[in-house]
Amino acid sequence: MGVTVLQPYPLPEGKSGAHIIDHLAKRLLSLGATHAGQFLVDCETFISTPQHGTPARAVHVLHNSEYPASTFSIIDNGNGKQVALVADSIFDLLMLKMTSTFTSKKQTKIESRGARFEYGDFVIKLGSVTMMEHFKGILIEIEYRPCVTLSYCWEMIREMLQGFLGINVAKEYPTYFTTQTIMNAMGQQQLHAKQNDIYEPMDTVKQYLEHFTNYRKHVQIHGAMGSGASSVGTVGGGGPGGVLLPSSVGMGGRS
Repeated sequence: MGVTVLQPYPLPEGKSGAHIIDHLAKRLLSLGATHAGQFLVDCETFISTPQHGTPARAVHVLHNSEYPASTFSIIDNGNGKQVALVADSIFDLLMLKMTSTFTSKKQTKIESRGARFEYGDFVIKLGSVTMMEHFKGILIEIEYRPCVTLSYCWEMIREMLQGFLGINVAKEYPTYFTTQTIMNAMGQQQLHAKQNDIYEPMDTVKQYLEHFTNYRKHVQIHGAMGSGASSVGTVGGGGPGGVLLPSSVGMGGRS
């Protein structure tokens, strides 16, 4: 596998998600890409039962059809730290047997699925994001297979995005890859350039979780606004059904 970047695609007013995905698929085919099957990435979140004042922990369980034998898990300890694990499919059975400790948030189960295309050294996936079978947006995955370090191939990925999507893509790295402050072995803070790391399958999963979380927050915010409006008797209103503006690659700024 190579470096992968996820790009939310804004839904133009008056256009359906199916219409936009069909348009993008035809655009890829006209460029010379070939259809290469389907893909699916899903995420289910389990919340622990708080005990003795300890914060609740979240366990995000994700599956990626590119790795059918693996289950990816990201544990959020409630203090802003995460632990990432890769296991086989038996991990799903383990979570089902831990219902006394972890409760599944079925109403927030979310997935991205759609067509997979190959175009030279690129793999492009057009994902329709749904939560509880309700359409939430379009998420595009683009992978450049010959390279495993983003800093070496970002300009190629950026150029491909601009040519394929017909948009202006910012030169800055996507937010997931931005330089971070970490603690070294000596307990000292130092800057870490994530764009120079060797890319791994877990990086793709973490990017999906980041975007899925944004879609979920968007639903919660609009749901709260809708509840407030109804409580004071406001009629009508409401934004575009669950569509996120782009945040990763500079299509109009960060959400």
